[in-house]
Amino acid sequence: MTEKTLRFQPNRRQLGGLLMGSSLALAGCSDAGSGGKRVLYSTDSQPDGYPTVEAVKFMGKYLEEKTDGRLSVKSYPGGQLGSEGSTLEIAMFGGLDMTRTFAAALNNIAPLTNLFSLPFAFRSTAHQRKIADGEIGETILKSLETYGLRGLAIYDTGGRGFYTTERTIPHPSALEGLKIRVPNSDIFLATVRALGATPTPMNFSEVYQGLVQNVIDGAENNWPSYISTRHYEVAPYFSETGHFRTPDMLIMSLRTWENFSAEDQALVKEAARKSVDVMRCLCDARVEDSKRTLLESGGEILSGIDTDPFRELMGPVYERFVTPDLAPYLEEIDRIGEAGARRNCSILSARRRSI
Repeated sequence: MTEKTLRFQPNRRQLGGLLMGSSLALAGCSDAGSGGKRVLYSTDSQPDGYPTVEAVKFMGKYLEEKTDGRLSVKSYPGGQLGSEGSTLEIAMFGGLDMTRTFAAALNNIAPLTNLFSLPFAFRSTAHQRKIADGEIGETILKSLETYGLRGLAIYDTGGRGFYTTERTIPHPSALEGLKIRVPNSDIFLATVRALGATPTPMNFSEVYQGLVQNVIDGAENNWPSYISTRHYEVAPYFSETGHFRTPDMLIMSLRTWENFSAEDQALVKEAARKSVDVMRCLCDARVEDSKRTLLESGGEILSGIDTDPFRELMGPVYERFVTPDLAPYLEEIDRIGEAGARRNCSILSARRRSI
C-alpha cells in the first residue's frame, strides 16, 4: 500500500486553539528519556468504569510495577479533556500522551483503518479479534505513525446493533424512513443510507436528548455504550445485526513514543497488549450484563437475525470504499477464520486479587 507521507507540524496558534477547551496544558509531554519519573496522561470519552477506561488503568499499574514507579498513567475518563475528536487532534500534535478513540474517527486520516469499519467484514467477534491480534492489526497500528500517532492496542467492543424507539429491525425494510444517528464517518453514513434509513450525524453526547425529542428515531452502537449512556431508557428495542464490529483503538502521540528508549517502547507495547485481555473480558461480561439490564427494564432484544438481506445491499458501499490498496487486506481477512482468537481472562483474575 502506498501512503502519502504526512507529519503534522502545528504552529502555536493551532495548538493553542485545540488546547483551549482542555484542562490539560501539555503537562504530560515532558521528556520521557530523562530517567526521572514520568506520568503518561490518557483520555477517554467513555465514563469511569467502562472497559476501555479500566484497561488503561491496568496498563498504568502494570507499568508502575515493572518500572518501580518510574512510568505510570493518569487517566481522564468521561470526556474531561474534551471530545473524542479534539483529544485525538491534540495527541496528533503532541499535546497529549494517549487517547482512546473509536477507529472510525481515524478513517479519514489513516486509510488502513477503513478495514475495521467496513460493514459485515467480520463474521463474529472472535473473527475480528483474530485479525486485530495478527499481522493486519499490527500493520494498521504502525501505519498511524505517518500521521503523528503510534497505535498501541485494538480494543474490540463486540458487534454493533440498531436500537430504536418503536420497533426491532428484523429486515432492512424496517429501517426505511427512520432517522438513525451515526458517527460522522463516511462509511457509516453510506452503510445506513444503503440500508434505507436516513443517516443523521450527531455528537454522541446529544443522542439521548435527540431520542427524547424525536429528532432521531434510533441509533446504532455496541451493547456497553448503549447501556452506559442509558439510551435504552428511551430506545428500548435492540436488534443484533452485527453490521459493524468497528473497534476502539488506544493511541499514543508519536512525539511521546519517540521520546522513549527502545526498552521502554517494548514495555509500553507489552503493557498495552496485556490490557487488551483485560478489556475483552470486561467487555464480554458487560455485554451479558447489558442484555439483562435491557430485559429487566422491559425492553426487547432481537437476535439470530438473518443478515443476508442486509449484506446484499452493501455492494455500493464496498465499490466506493474498498480501494486497490485495501482489497488484498480484505481478501486476507475473509480467508482467515476465527479459530484461535485470543481471550485470556486469567490476567483479569490476577488483577482483582492484587487490588
